Amino acid sequence: MPGFAVIDVETTGLSAAGHRVLELAIVRTDPAGRVLDEWVSRFNPEGPVGATHIHGITAADVARAPRFAHVLEEISDRLAGAAIAGHNVKFDLAFLRAEYARAGWAVPHLPAACTLAASWDHLPHLARRRLPDCCEAADIRHTGAHSALGDARATAALLAGYLGHGFAQPPTAKLLALPQLARNVAWPTAPGGVEPLGADAPAWVQRWSAPPKPPAVPLVQLLERFRLADALDDGAPDGSLPYLQLLSEVLEDGVLDDEERAALVDLAAIYDLDATAVAAAHRGLLLALAHLALDDGRVSRAEKAELTATAELLDVPVNVVTNVLDAAERARHARLSADLGPLPADWSLGEPLRVGDKVAFTGCDWAVRERLEQRADRLGVRVMNNVSSRTALLVTDGSFEGGKADNATTLGTRLVHPDEFALLLDHLQPAVSKSTIATPRPRRSGDSVAAVASPTPVVSEGRTVPAAHISPSPAAVRAWARANGYEVGERGRLPSEVTEAYRHAQNEGSSH
Repeated sequence: MPGFAVIDVETTGLSAAGHRVLELAIVRTDPAGRVLDEWVSRFNPEGPVGATHIHGITAADVARAPRFAHVLEEISDRLAGAAIAGHNVKFDLAFLRAEYARAGWAVPHLPAACTLAASWDHLPHLARRRLPDCCEAADIRHTGAHSALGDARATAALLAGYLGHGFAQPPTAKLLALPQLARNVAWPTAPGGVEPLGADAPAWVQRWSAPPKPPAVPLVQLLERFRLADALDDGAPDGSLPYLQLLSEVLEDGVLDDEERAALVDLAAIYDLDATAVAAAHRGLLLALAHLALDDGRVSRAEKAELTATAELLDVPVNVVTNVLDAAERARHARLSADLGPLPADWSLGEPLRVGDKVAFTGCDWAVRERLEQRADRLGVRVMNNVSSRTALLVTDGSFEGGKADNATTLGTRLVHPDEFALLLDHLQPAVSKSTIATPRPRRSGDSVAAVASPTPVVSEGRTVPAAHISPSPAAVRAWARANGYEVGERGRLPSEVTEAYRHAQNEGSSH
């Protein structure tokens, strides 16, 4: 007698209620996992074959294949008396039950082993638990992936490892007892006793099945680092792991279409996940992704857009993600502020730069700019792509005029030269809680546009930065250039020789 019948199906889609089995493979083993025989068949689905690029099966391949109902009794003979095994076995069994039901037959309750679920005992450190992931970790050769027989063979080899003490964790008593339980199952000998397919969906399914609003940016980068266990730590139910596995896969293209939603609804039903459990799984996934986004110390605007859009997609309140990100950002600011010293007694650069301040760059030598942007990011100063009323300062060497410079002029944003910005970073000050600021922080004389071009030297920790190194106003340079015979346009980058000539003239004037 066989101990296990390892099964794998290739299907026209992901929903057992609405899609069909294209191919079924059965690899029977003895109770120790040694292969006894193999069987595989394709079936005519009586409709579209679905994603040929995944399973490799075309309409022509199955045009003359038997219908599932015509092979049903042979399949029953091969399964009877054996415990069923598969990778995410409830998914495969759901399709088998649906095909049996369409033919008018009922499938009895079957003792089953899931190699995905058991991987938590035998391969505890895996981030992802798809069949290829488990096989690679167990050093099992997996050929013919996404063919029913190739996947069934790989699953059988994985099961044999679980049964044969090939891992640090020995086989569980429950796994070893399954073959004996299976021998006591009575298989039907005639049609009947079938529950109707497509029963009314619960209210939460109908509500969640509203037309999807796809995320603005695909989630691939975050999902590549996502670990199922992280979602459990953030409140996802223990029984939701197969659901989360499928959810993380279908979200990788940034869209959740109707077919994928239907598959998730089916899987939730297969694993007895009610509305509360599904909501907790969605919330756990989102929180886990939010913490991943924070791993590098900050959350980019693109990452926040991804998370916010996905929260809306999964019917999770957006403030759940926003609160996590905001709390983490405050904690990061506190960490970065902890060891910062006070300003020197002779500080003369005006308002200091603080952790959490937003700055922007325009112009500047690209190597200098890149170095300063990276340093600012490490220290907790946010580098933005635009100038707004919340921008603390604009870093510029005066060599380029454009949208940022125009906005800075309109808003009265403080302008600083890259050399001055480096000094501000040297004396970065702790973040200030918004709740402690009653009025906008005062601007000192050094904050104004005029003061940026002032010839007064700046002294800090014994270092003198000549005023000529502080960014002059582009408008002032243009006016001086025209008065001194230089040809300059109304807009665009100022020639470096013009800027240098202006600085030289200013220095000459300040020495007299």
